[in-house]
Amino acid sequence: MLQHLRPTLVLLTLFTILTGLAYPMAITGLAQALFPHQANGSLVVRDGKVIGSELIGQGFISERYFHGRPSATGPEPYNASASGGSNLGPTSKALLARVKADVAKLEAENPGAAVPVDLVTASGSGLDPQISLAAAEFQLPRIAKARNADPQKLRELIAAQAEHDVLGLLGEPVVNVLKLNLALDMAVPG
Repeated sequence: MLQHLRPTLVLLTLFTILTGLAYPMAITGLAQALFPHQANGSLVVRDGKVIGSELIGQGFISERYFHGRPSATGPEPYNASASGGSNLGPTSKALLARVKADVAKLEAENPGAAVPVDLVTASGSGLDPQISLAAAEFQLPRIAKARNADPQKLRELIAAQAEHDVLGLLGEPVVNVLKLNLALDMAVPG
């Protein structure tokens, strides 16, 4: 029995060291060396202070800023520790009521304009940091009025912040709401 137990314990120890320590440390070191920004959470720093991540949406409620998609992370919006969808299906009365209320609010904000779907529906994670260009354009009148800004200047800002998909093959151009709002503060202060 001991002759079978010894090789088993040696292999267990060896593979624990290899797969539990050596491999993760090597991959972490490689990621830190080659992609330090991404390996550290794609953090956005302003004036030496971390203000967010490029990968996690934030709740902007002021009329002076672009708003992101609704968050489905529970009572605390954009809570990264509660990432996940609402699990409300397309026939859910609660989902339908929330979407109708959001559409009514947005239609009152911008009468006559079609409400982009991503402004009233949450993503699967509830943390999407991007919105479509149409969703950003939809919010122009509100922001132009709140900041007393030229709508054309805001359109140019949106176009400058647009992120295009890899090789032009997948999806549509989007804009990161945090980056857009930071650029907005720089371009149109006040």
